[in-house]
Amino acid sequence: MTHPLLDLPPLSAGRFASIEERVARLLGTGQDVVIMQGEALLPLEGAIRGTAGPGTTALNVVTGPYGQTFGDWLRDCGATVHDLAVPFHTAVTAEQVRQAFAEHPEIDFVSLVHAEAATGNTNPVAEIGEVVRERGALFYLDAVASVAAEPVLPDAWGVDLCVIGAQKAMGGPAGVSAVSVSERAWARMAANPRAPRRSYLSLLDWKERWIDGGRTTLLHAPAQLEMLALEACLERIEADGLDAVMARHARAAAATRAGASALGGGLEPYVREAREAAPVATTLRAPSGVAASDLVARALAAGPALPLAAGGGALAKEMIRVNHYGPDATPDVVRGCLAALGAALAEQGLEVDVDGALRAAEEAWR
Repeated sequence: MTHPLLDLPPLSAGRFASIEERVARLLGTGQDVVIMQGEALLPLEGAIRGTAGPGTTALNVVTGPYGQTFGDWLRDCGATVHDLAVPFHTAVTAEQVRQAFAEHPEIDFVSLVHAEAATGNTNPVAEIGEVVRERGALFYLDAVASVAAEPVLPDAWGVDLCVIGAQKAMGGPAGVSAVSVSERAWARMAANPRAPRRSYLSLLDWKERWIDGGRTTLLHAPAQLEMLALEACLERIEADGLDAVMARHARAAAATRAGASALGGGLEPYVREAREAAPVATTLRAPSGVAASDLVARALAAGPALPLAAGGGALAKEMIRVNHYGPDATPDVVRGCLAALGAALAEQGLEVDVDGALRAAEEAWR
C-alpha cells in the first residue's frame, strides 16, 4: 500500500536548517533558532530548566494558567520565585513589573506569556521588555499563541528566550515548535550545572551538537511529517504576507467582540478592555445563572465544527472561548459562532438580537 504521507525520503539536515531560517525570518531575529521535535511545552520547559537553578531569582508574571505552570517549573528548579499575578480579565502593565523590581532588585529572570489564549488577554511585551532590559534580567517569553496573530519581535523587545508553536495563528502542526535563544541565554545555560544534557529537554544539546557543528548532523531522526507541515505553513504565511495574516486575526477579534456585545442575552467580553484582548481568541463571560460549558455544548450541537470551547477548570462555569485563529480567522467562522451562541442563549429563554450581532460583526470586520 502506498500513501503520499508514507515512504518519504529522510529529511536532510540542510532542509531542517532551511526551515529554521524561515522561522528566524518570521520572528525578524538574528538569534539562534532551534526547532524542537515536540509540542511547545517541550521548549517552554527546556528553556526554564536550562537557565534557572537555585541561584535564580525569578519574576513570574501570571495572567493565565500557563504563567502558573512556569512558576511551578521555576520552583522545581530551585529558583526563588516572586509571582506577579493579575486578574485573568486584564493584562499586566510595565509599571507593575517595574514595581516588582523595586521590591526585589535581585530579580535576574522574568517569565511572561505574551497572549493567553486560555483567558483571552495579551500583555504589552515591548514596554515590559524595556523595564527588563534596564534591570539586566533574562527575559523568557511564551509567544505560542501570539505569533502570526500580532507582532512578535524578540530582538527589538530584548527577549532572550522566545518560544513559538505553529498550531494556533500560524495554522500549522502541533508536533514541532521553536525557540529563539540569545547569546546571554546560551551563556546562562552553559554556566548552569543543572541544565539538562543528553536529554530531550536539552537546548544545550542542540547548541553544541547542531548549531556549533554547522547544522550538518541532526541529533536524532526528525519528525518528518510535522517538519514538512511547518515548512508548508511558513510558505503560506510568506505568500499571504505576515502583516495580512495578523490583520485578519485582528479583524476576527474585533468582529467577535463587537458581535458578542450586540448579541445581548447577558453575554459580554471577558477581557474588559479591548486593547488588552488577544487577537488570537476572544473570551466571553456567560450570563449569570447559565453555565458556560452548557451554553457551548448547545452551540456545538448545532455546529460541531465551530471553534468554541468553555474555559478550563473553574472557568468552565463562566467563560466561553471563541478560538478564531489560523484558518478560523474568517468572517464566516465569526458569524457562525455568533449565530450558534445566540441560538443557545435563546434556548435558555434569554432575549438576543442575532441579526444585530451579525451586523455589528460585519461593521467591525471592515
